[in-house]
Amino acid sequence: MKRIPVIVVAGFLGSGKTTLLNHLLGGSRGTRVGVVVNDFGAIGIDAMSVAGQVDSTVSLSNGCLCCAVDVSELDGMLAKLAPLVDVIVIEASGLAEPQAMARMVLAGENPRLSYGGLVLLVDAAEFPDDLARHVRVADLVVLNKVDRVTDPSALAAEIDRLKPGVPVVRSSFGRVDPALLFDPRPRERVGQLSFEDLLDEEHDHVRYDSVEFTGGAMNPLRLMAFLDARPKGLYRIKGFVRFDVPGHRQRFGLHTVGAFLRFERSAWPGPRRTELVLIGTGLDVAAIRADLAACEEPDPAAVDPQSMLEVLRYTA
Repeated sequence: MKRIPVIVVAGFLGSGKTTLLNHLLGGSRGTRVGVVVNDFGAIGIDAMSVAGQVDSTVSLSNGCLCCAVDVSELDGMLAKLAPLVDVIVIEASGLAEPQAMARMVLAGENPRLSYGGLVLLVDAAEFPDDLARHVRVADLVVLNKVDRVTDPSALAAEIDRLKPGVPVVRSSFGRVDPALLFDPRPRERVGQLSFEDLLDEEHDHVRYDSVEFTGGAMNPLRLMAFLDARPKGLYRIKGFVRFDVPGHRQRFGLHTVGAFLRFERSAWPGPRRTELVLIGTGLDVAAIRADLAACEEPDPAAVDPQSMLEVLRYTA
């Protein structure tokens, strides 16, 4: 059974969360996105601008669904959305504690859902003084409104000081490529460019690097060492890993958003090999491929099954 990732988007009031959500909905490209706006009992203007009306689910023409709920209704709404969408994005109130929202999703027992990480929006133009507490729980930081500041690098450096190594994506007007957060459905291109294709050309996203890697069985300890020390600028990894260690010969789906990491086990439907896609900016493609090649294991049958414990810690 495919599990639906639930991504929490948090940030202080005015950081651009609703703008980001509208951008994700507009760029969903056939992916069914369920957006839950949570305002802890006080649905505000921002929530209404996404959901259209309070305490209801609104179907959009692109197959996405939006709703606005109180925190007490969150589990029920997630359960309703799960069979209908490919991904769920929760916009936490600007007053909400990101830790509390993440814990709520992690504590859920719905087998159709899985936690997909916490994305923290930070307003570069009104850089908050009390950011440290929120950055500590962020898997990915979006430094928004960089068009309004003269030195975004200094702000990114301050975020790195507060949480060393956390990936920081710079954006203007909440324009973040949806592929950094979830898997858009592949589009079939037939004949002329579609209107959607033309819109994509106008979206001035940061141009991201994409590294593809195909290999054999991976050594669990070496791969986890690579994942624990991911290269700077690497925002997302997705794909499938073959370990082939005795007792662990299933396919391991790998999904990361920033620092968040999850494996999901399933049966092999086809060729048994490792296939990964890594997305980021300023990546040293040759070095990453070499590092991953160094993680390959020529004799997986001889690997101690106990070494898989590091992987299993992150298995959904």
